[in-house]
Amino acid sequence: MADESPLIRSLRAAVEASPTDVTLRLHLAGQLLEAGEPQQAVAQVAVALQYEPGSTAARELMLRSMGLPTGPTAEPGPFGEPTGFGGPGAFGEPTGFGEPADAAEEVPASAPPFDWRSAEEQLSDIALPRFVEPATADSEDDPGDAFVWDVESSHVGLADVGGMTEVKQRLEAAFLAPMRNPELRRLYGKSLRGGLLLYGPPGCGKTFIARAVAGELGAKFLSVSLSDVLDMYIGQSERNLHEVFAAARRNSPCVVFLDEIDALGGKRQSMRHNAMRGTVNQLLTELDGAQSENEGVFVLAATNAPWDVDAALRRPGRLDRTLLVLPPDLEARAAVLKYHLRDRPIEGVDLAKLAKKTDGYSGADLAHLCETAAEAALLDSAASGQVRMIGMADLLTAAKEVKPSIETWFTAARNVALFANDGGSYDDLVAYLKRTRRL
Repeated sequence: MADESPLIRSLRAAVEASPTDVTLRLHLAGQLLEAGEPQQAVAQVAVALQYEPGSTAARELMLRSMGLPTGPTAEPGPFGEPTGFGGPGAFGEPTGFGEPADAAEEVPASAPPFDWRSAEEQLSDIALPRFVEPATADSEDDPGDAFVWDVESSHVGLADVGGMTEVKQRLEAAFLAPMRNPELRRLYGKSLRGGLLLYGPPGCGKTFIARAVAGELGAKFLSVSLSDVLDMYIGQSERNLHEVFAAARRNSPCVVFLDEIDALGGKRQSMRHNAMRGTVNQLLTELDGAQSENEGVFVLAATNAPWDVDAALRRPGRLDRTLLVLPPDLEARAAVLKYHLRDRPIEGVDLAKLAKKTDGYSGADLAHLCETAAEAALLDSAASGQVRMIGMADLLTAAKEVKPSIETWFTAARNVALFANDGGSYDDLVAYLKRTRRL
């Protein structure tokens, strides 16, 4: 670096003083590239992408620094991505006449090896403190005010849920349509309250669907898990649960999402400790609105084991509607794969083919598949010293390594469908098991 120009030295000093200034860092990367230092330019752009993963300028400069073509193929695609990182051709989409776009050219063999040590030095200046000391509460404040429930606004709707047409139709008919039509609701005497139990195999998007329902209703969103409620002191768990619903009533309309409801509201006859029985009793009281009015409070609960939920929670007036959330269909799998590949350097990925290869995968399985493929490309780049894109071969290899994780759930669900479907509670599950030849 002793032979660097005064301009580059000045830019380095400015970047060290303002490491989060992406525009300044990209200017330094451009000057390094013009000075014949592509490896250092790549390192600077990599840091910039840590702060702004969607920066088109950073991605184009990364392509130039890596010796890849930028010209017309770098124009933004239909989803706003430059084609070298996921635009037309990156997902195997047609380029105008039904033919898939050619994959990006490989890095020339004469390109100098990537300077990983320099990249590590450049990345070291963005390492934030790993541990932050918790703020100490003022001793003069009321200890009861030290914790406030995190009531947030949901910015997603059902349109953001890829595929799952049947789930959306059931939600619309059983839950959303009455809430969107106040005149019809008043005409038919429909109360602005209700409960919905989402059940199905793990990792299939039950939490995301709950957020989407809150977004559709224009309501606040309050997510609650067992760890948020359970307390070691007698009576405190019940108080915590009461405060959850009190916060929801203050912020109505509000969707209260009870995650893993089988842990929070399990069958009381199988509980050995009176403390947990009291928590279930308190939950029943809050759902009934016996102490306060629940108008404008919508309760959504999720579980992988609805057969372990206390029957009293599922009677009419509480969690009286049930919706089976199944593994993503073909359209949903393509949307999930595209989401998890959106900020990764890819080329020649055929989403339709990959979605067909991953039938039976949950959303979590698909995310793990993309992570595995990215890891393979990263290790290959580290071994060869040449940064390369994630290709279709990486994803297909990952699909062979990552197996669907939900078959054990269907094994348990099959026994319930056969021997415990009293009253037709699991008719939709039986229909799916028959349709997929699991029953």
